[in-house]
Amino acid sequence: MRFLLFVFASSVATLAVAQNTPPATTNSIDYTINKPGSSYAFTPDKLLAATPVEDQCRTSTCWSYSTLSLLESELIRLGKGQYNLSQMYVARCAYTEKAKTYLRMNGNHSFDQGGEGWDIPSIVSQYGIVPESVYTGLKNGATRHDHSEMIAVLKGFMGALVKRETGTYTESWLPAFEGILDAYLGPIPKEFTYEGKTYTPKSFAASLGLNMSDYVALTSFTHHPDYSAFVIEVPDNWAMDRAYNLPLEEFAQTVKTALSKGYTVAWAADVSEKGFSFRDGLAIVPADESTIKKIGTDNAGFNDAGSKKEGNAFSQPVTEMTITPALRQAAFDRQSTTDDHGMHIVGMSTEKNGTTYFLVKNSWGTGNALGGYFYVSEAYFKYKTISVMLHKDAVDKGTSKKLGF
Repeated sequence: MRFLLFVFASSVATLAVAQNTPPATTNSIDYTINKPGSSYAFTPDKLLAATPVEDQCRTSTCWSYSTLSLLESELIRLGKGQYNLSQMYVARCAYTEKAKTYLRMNGNHSFDQGGEGWDIPSIVSQYGIVPESVYTGLKNGATRHDHSEMIAVLKGFMGALVKRETGTYTESWLPAFEGILDAYLGPIPKEFTYEGKTYTPKSFAASLGLNMSDYVALTSFTHHPDYSAFVIEVPDNWAMDRAYNLPLEEFAQTVKTALSKGYTVAWAADVSEKGFSFRDGLAIVPADESTIKKIGTDNAGFNDAGSKKEGNAFSQPVTEMTITPALRQAAFDRQSTTDDHGMHIVGMSTEKNGTTYFLVKNSWGTGNALGGYFYVSEAYFKYKTISVMLHKDAVDKGTSKKLGF
């Protein structure tokens, strides 16, 4: 996932609410509609605790923001309190692992800013984790993240290495590579003090009490057998890790079941559709695309490559496409469904017409009407999801048995 945006940088109060009640926030956001003046009407079925919305700024690190948001919600669920974990620490460690893989593949592999949700359990297991206050990834007075220059330098460095005669680069390449990361993001702390206690990154991770092997990735495609585990064929899956394959209806129901049981879900999806509008707080798949049209450039940096959109579909419920496994698979195979962006599903509501919508926490700041959240229809979820990640205990027993958990 590599979607890069910068929007209004601010934070919003923690979404920590009881079942069947709107989120309690300090800015009185109305989560029963997607935006002011809309005739959409959402009745919450389950809304779960989440930490404040953040802004990934000019980076393609949504995979780190979304999955660490999942882990932060897990800590709240387990009664361990509210934490703000460092997204840039994870990204910093991931760059090193990507570089090692890139060399092992002789440059015939992805090396970029993007990644997948399952990178986080792997990185945390290997490198530990630190609080945001310990490692911000900001240097020289910077207040907003921008990895554009850094990734250009890193790519140039790695490109020069793989152009050398095979086997001629020395062991010095890794300290040199780490030096670039240190210059842009800062060195990894070997030891730090947090709330009066001294930790290493690994001992801090252990203190959280989360078992990284408990988190699993699920997907739904027809080019692999149901209930098998396979490597999803997207460039940002640099670690070549596997996701478990479910039939489409069971896949969607698994997410609903997880939310009903009190578990939030990390979500990787395509966000380039006409029906996706963060500004309007909505992601839908209208059967009649004429209900939405692009109307030019959005200088605020909102989604769909900076295109504004308008149409009655964002203000008044419309009939959506019926999503079948064949339709979903065809979109993936022709690459109209791509691995764009990672987000965090924290709730589920029913619209007045009976349609299920998921409430999603984004990492593009708080500049829309829902303070950085938006609603995703079940049809959009079925059509445009690449994968989800969740705690394996969130999966119902029947599905778990089929997957061999």
